[in-house]
Amino acid sequence: MDFLITTNPLTWYEALIRVVAAVVVGALVGLDREYKNRPAGLRTHSLVCLGATVVAILEGLLVWRLLALDGPESVNVSIGRISAQVVSGIGFLGAGTIFVAQKKVSGLTTAAGLWNVACLGLMIGFGYYWLALIVAGMITVVLVLFQKMIRVNTVKRVEVRFTNRASALPFINAYMHQKHIEVLDVDFHIETFRDADAPERNIYTNLYTLHLPPGLSYADMVMQLTQNKDIQVVRTRNV
Repeated sequence: MDFLITTNPLTWYEALIRVVAAVVVGALVGLDREYKNRPAGLRTHSLVCLGATVVAILEGLLVWRLLALDGPESVNVSIGRISAQVVSGIGFLGAGTIFVAQKKVSGLTTAAGLWNVACLGLMIGFGYYWLALIVAGMITVVLVLFQKMIRVNTVKRVEVRFTNRASALPFINAYMHQKHIEVLDVDFHIETFRDADAPERNIYTNLYTLHLPPGLSYADMVMQLTQNKDIQVVRTRNV
């Protein structure tokens, strides 16, 4: 602690302010991930930001200590080597939040948030509080407001399974025409079931590749299609 006060401009209370700021900024970004129950939440983002801040403070202390050395020999100082390991090493933690389930990739936004939080920690560790706070606000805007303001319906495949083709198929075609849904491709599949106590019946499965118009979500489409009594299953798939 005496070293901080006597040999460099970073006092103990300045270091404490940076550490507290790192926890606050990390929590600010992680709050959105915590609310949405993502793999890395408030505590993880706070710890990542705090760790990066500690690394930046440590690097600053080492540089100041080398510059304060008295001696005839010159000292070459390379700034940024330790901090660079944070930027590259955070990729391992980010990769742990990305997983694939049923051919769907999840966790990319959380991984990107962790990487940004690590960069914010380095920024705070080097003393750029206001800039870090502004960037944290921009990250929060991207995570929270963009999802509410900008809705993009990507191309997906929708599986519709029905029994009565004469009734269900006209209903499906009329619904898509009414809602201005763009049908890019359709795959057909028929299964025949034979039961001892029931006559032979067919199960039809249509796999649509769709692009929805603005204002209509895939969740709404699934709920509305299942209102037909002859439609058994409606579910979305990734292309």
